[in-house]
Amino acid sequence: MLPVRLRFLVLLAMVAFAGNSLLCRLALKHTAIDAASFTSIRLLSGALMLWLIDRTRRKGRFCLAGNWLSAVALFAYAALFSYAYDTLPAAAGALLLFGAVQTTMIGYGLCQGERLRHRQLFGLVCALGGLAGLMMPGLSAPPFAGSMLMLGAGVAWGVYSLCAKGSGDPGSVTAGNFLRTLPLAAGLSMVMVGDASLDSAGIGYALVSGALASGLGYVMWYAAAKAMTAASAAVVQLTVPIIAAVGGIVFLEELVTIRLLVAAVAILGGVALFLSQGKHLRQMVLDRT
Repeated sequence: MLPVRLRFLVLLAMVAFAGNSLLCRLALKHTAIDAASFTSIRLLSGALMLWLIDRTRRKGRFCLAGNWLSAVALFAYAALFSYAYDTLPAAAGALLLFGAVQTTMIGYGLCQGERLRHRQLFGLVCALGGLAGLMMPGLSAPPFAGSMLMLGAGVAWGVYSLCAKGSGDPGSVTAGNFLRTLPLAAGLSMVMVGDASLDSAGIGYALVSGALASGLGYVMWYAAAKAMTAASAAVVQLTVPIIAAVGGIVFLEELVTIRLLVAAVAILGGVALFLSQGKHLRQMVLDRT
């Protein structure tokens, strides 16, 4: 069993990851900030936080770790994530993101020659069915354009995870990749300058999302994950969409539909069943930086 301090870190990290969905949706729905500005401020504040932490940890020494391919994937995730939340509810967005990330990682494993057991195949079918069911046309379906953007964000995050896997110290790699996204974020802001809109509340939400929910969230997760088994980490990560859904109900007054509940059970249950079988695939899916 994890020590109390590490369990607390795990809880804070999961709340932070779920908080990104809530903060982004809150900013884009209730403030004047636009998606491009939110993305740029989030990445800038996250990069600064991670740079400061890595510099302190290395006692003033800093080397730019990571790589440009990872940075492009990270930027694509952040930008698509923000534009998706222009229309998506927080709960549906978090569920779509989670499902797309896990499906991307699993798909990569299968392309590498991994073989599925019967329970894994059933779990994968359930998860994909849940994603399809959530997006089927109907009154309670989330907006299609936003859903496709969020699925794209999930694929981008999966690609980022695969690119960063085994590339060195995760804290330094993440800091370097965040720093590399800054020219890309500046380019996005320049292209979208005609739609730029800022206010103090929106900027504040973006700063918290970048520095705390992203930057500190990753640091806390890395610290706790070292002491966790792959199975434990799998179960823990399943809580992120649930926390986001509860937060959406409490803070954003979102409604929980039968469609969302059924999709959540299918996606989370399917992924949980898949990860419960096969040590190698489970470890690969969980190697997320």
